[in-house]
Amino acid sequence: MFLHSPIFLQDCHLVLPHKTCFEGLCATIHHGAKIALMGPNGCGKSSLLKFIAGLASPVEGVITHPEDVQIAYVPQLIHTQGSGGERFNGALTEALALNPDLLLLDEPTNHLDDRNRRSLMGLLNRFSGTLVVATHDVALLRDVATVLWPMDQSPMAAYAGGYEAYWQAQDHERERIEQSLSQLSQEKREAHQALMREQSRAQKSRQMGEKHIQQRKWPTVVSAGKARRAEETSGRKKTNIQKKREHLLEQIDALHLPEVICPTFHLSPGGHGPATPVHIRDGWVAYGQERILSAIHVSVGEGERVGITGDNGSGKTTLIKGILEDPHVTRGGEWFVPKAAHVGHLDQHYQILGSGSVMDALAKRVPEWSHAQLRAHLNDFLFRKNEEVNASVDTLSGGEKARACLALIAACPPHLLILDEVTNNLDLAARAHVIQILKTYPGTMLLISHDPDFLEAVGVNRWFAV
Repeated sequence: MFLHSPIFLQDCHLVLPHKTCFEGLCATIHHGAKIALMGPNGCGKSSLLKFIAGLASPVEGVITHPEDVQIAYVPQLIHTQGSGGERFNGALTEALALNPDLLLLDEPTNHLDDRNRRSLMGLLNRFSGTLVVATHDVALLRDVATVLWPMDQSPMAAYAGGYEAYWQAQDHERERIEQSLSQLSQEKREAHQALMREQSRAQKSRQMGEKHIQQRKWPTVVSAGKARRAEETSGRKKTNIQKKREHLLEQIDALHLPEVICPTFHLSPGGHGPATPVHIRDGWVAYGQERILSAIHVSVGEGERVGITGDNGSGKTTLIKGILEDPHVTRGGEWFVPKAAHVGHLDQHYQILGSGSVMDALAKRVPEWSHAQLRAHLNDFLFRKNEEVNASVDTLSGGEKARACLALIAACPPHLLILDEVTNNLDLAARAHVIQILKTYPGTMLLISHDPDFLEAVGVNRWFAV
């Protein structure tokens, strides 16, 4: 029975064309554990869930399941009708109906409003089976998980001390490394100063020796020998210091501290839009004959940042589809919105990327740019290596896709930018990158989000509650 038989992961590898996600991963899943897969976007959390579910196989390695284990898996993207929260709740209900021993969830809180998030947390805490969840949700990591798997570590080591304790340990380790680097810098300065003093003494000794030789008092080669020995000693010290420094930098790099993005927005001449990009009066939207929203009155001025909030299924995304003139919805009333060519829509599935590589997507956006301009722009958004700029968008993580989309938007900003749950699927570092970029965005924005901290961070100054 799975009640007493663990699942073993032995020497598992995941290697993509443009990067290695993990190598030699070994771990054990014990019955009743609530395991959270942590780590930056692209480290292989979603793939590992599929491996455990038996839906895919690692490049190398073996995953051993008990014969009678009942597994239920809920993926990150669910392609059915309804809002994101409704689709997830439906999929979770079907998964729990299997009475699973092992429940696998990929970013389960992405689309949930506050009420549904609290309900899910309670359900997972009461779940008597084994849980493995990939998540960036701090509340879930803190209040539900009993074991953390930091997927960005190599080798990965399970941590059972709790989320807060894990980050305290990370902070202490970073402080220790930074103190060691500071001490090494001091040692390097002292070694250099000691060499300068020895060279100065050697020069004075040499000058004195030359004077004595000229006066035929005594011949000497002592000063030259001392100077040579001092330089050799100093060289050995510098080499040892450099080796220690490189080792410490490798350690601090393993902590995966986020890089800072400094975006550049390329505004075309006359790029400013109308004084009131969005004006809806007595509007309504419907699917067929079923009205989803009525009595819509919205007016958005140029440069404003408006947050659209509401419960799952309240019609937020339907409102956006009305603004975008989506053919699947009908609308009525007075709608004054920019032409489709002047609206940028960044949805949670990143559809503006299309197919092909990151470089291909940007080249289509700004065909007049040279190759050097394209590379420089992608470099600003942390796509630097040849493998990164030429990577197929299908192989990118959620955070990488978000960065790529924002790079396209920054290259040619629209009059109106609409973002629909853009922080879904993002790790904490990628979320910080998106905030950095949007804070400096020069245009008008409409943002759907269940994340009030994110809305505040990007400067939302008006709210529209659905």
